[in-house]
Amino acid sequence: MNKQDNLDRIRIVLVGTQDGANIGSVCRAMKTMGLTRLVLVTEREYAENRVKSLAIHAADLYENREQYTSLAEALKKSVLSIAATRRRGKFRKATCVNPEQLAEQLSGIGEGDISIVFGRESDGLTDEEVACCGEVVTIPSSEKFPSLNLSQAVQVITYSLFSHLHDSDVKLTPVTKAKLDGGVEQVVAVMDKVGFFKMPDEKLWTQRFIHDIFERAQMSEEELKRMTKLFVKMTTIAKYKSN
Repeated sequence: MNKQDNLDRIRIVLVGTQDGANIGSVCRAMKTMGLTRLVLVTEREYAENRVKSLAIHAADLYENREQYTSLAEALKKSVLSIAATRRRGKFRKATCVNPEQLAEQLSGIGEGDISIVFGRESDGLTDEEVACCGEVVTIPSSEKFPSLNLSQAVQVITYSLFSHLHDSDVKLTPVTKAKLDGGVEQVVAVMDKVGFFKMPDEKLWTQRFIHDIFERAQMSEEELKRMTKLFVKMTTIAKYKSN
């Protein structure tokens, strides 16, 4: 896979964007760096003249956009999803990468769509939206004023991808998010069956933790099946021995 093929499979996903002008600015930021796949997660309708006035010669990205009403639906066919956020907290990801590290990581990923998710201009992504993604990318910035606007954040990350992505000969085809979610649900169900979860919310956070590890591992469909079988077998043995 050459550099442009890598760029062509990256989807920039905007969640709940409030101003159509910002979508236009994002289109321009994307196209200057060779990315063309825009995805909107919203029920809002935007004034096209406001979008296109900022997009300039990149309005075709808006015209060819994908649009969904839920983030989960938008990410179903992705093999890796990354939340762009600077906020850290108890219920967010334990680790994150910077844009350059992300570019290096994506260079080594096999076939399939990759989604980078950006939140609202006012307050970014919710905890639940971050949880939908497999990892987090954070742009280093000054503590004196760390906030970037939406199109600036997209520009920084897409510039890093354009500058640092490189050709790859990886042949692996990772499972999509939809199939991965099914495997993780099966793993957590058998853990629940043997009484693994004792504390409030332990099941939820364990499911999210396993999901993130599995997604970042970029397993093939066969590898996911084998991993799921391992958990099923271990929990079955544990239940048998406890009896």
